[in-house]
Amino acid sequence: MTRLLHITERALWDAAREAGTYEMSTRGKTLGDEGFIHCSLPEQLSGVAAFLYGDYEGPDELVVLTIDSERLTVPVRFEAPRPGGVEFPHIYGPLPVDAVVEVSPWSAA
Repeated sequence: MTRLLHITERALWDAAREAGTYEMSTRGKTLGDEGFIHCSLPEQLSGVAAFLYGDYEGPDELVVLTIDSERLTVPVRFEAPRPGGVEFPHIYGPLPVDAVVEVSPWSAA
């Protein structure tokens, strides 16, 4: 099992739990906008969080979703944002809430 991580706002996760699937790709962009959900491996998370949420001052706390890749029914591809770059996991479809095995508050410290 590969554990994938995704950082998001708690309100977005709470809405996904109600709907049954999570469909945000990254900060301010949906799965429909991007075509996939951006994820990280554990060693990539702090850099991704700093890049995407370093200036975040929203009213909602940030949470990290831990995703069990074996519970996904859609493809996961490891891709680099540019040729020769570091590869990140991308989920190509909606994330079922039952694939999320842990939700924890994000702390940059």
